[in-house]
Amino acid sequence: MGNLDCVVLPRFLPTLLVLLCCIFGLSAGTELSFVTCGSVIKLLNIKHNVRLHSHDVRYGSGSGQQSVTGVTAVEDSNSYWSVRGTSDALCHRGTPVKCGQTIRLTHVNTGRNLHSHYFASPLSSNQEVSAFGEEGEGDHLDEWTVQCTGSVWRREEAIRFRHKATDALLSVTGEQYGRPIHGQREVHAMSSPSQHSLWKAMEGIFMKPSEIPAGSRDYSHSHTEF
Repeated sequence: MGNLDCVVLPRFLPTLLVLLCCIFGLSAGTELSFVTCGSVIKLLNIKHNVRLHSHDVRYGSGSGQQSVTGVTAVEDSNSYWSVRGTSDALCHRGTPVKCGQTIRLTHVNTGRNLHSHYFASPLSSNQEVSAFGEEGEGDHLDEWTVQCTGSVWRREEAIRFRHKATDALLSVTGEQYGRPIHGQREVHAMSSPSQHSLWKAMEGIFMKPSEIPAGSRDYSHSHTEF
């Protein structure tokens, strides 16, 4: 597997991620300037300063699927997402994600994929975004295309996620929920690009290109791809 390169992790990273870093040689430092397949990250909506979030709370309208929101809290483990390939185009662990590449984002704590469809979102009546599937397997509505400049998704870059099936962009426009998720922002999809649809990779662990750990949690059918 090569030499391990563990770094000191921020205190808010869950114990599981710390163990993965120390056992399998993942990188939580700044030496990787790009996002790679198999990485586990948080995504920040730049305009509203909220991180993409999910939890085992279902929508009371629309699809009734697991809700996806935006939260201001930095230290919430329910904001971690795994960067994966699609069922038709697997993405080798550690491979830089290319601009224009279609990926899935799997919610680490529940194993459901970022998903969208033509149901109306509960607050703004834009296109609903939910979390769908079991153990990382859902359907074609879980696929998102990374829109960035240059050749690969760079960590410092503001990017967009375009839903492949409906052509809508992952967005936040500031609407806030009441109970039971008081203060969390609605996340939805919109057809037109704007400042509301810009996202940036933030905290997490980033798989190095040359490392292929064995035995880590893997939602794909192959143990060498994510």
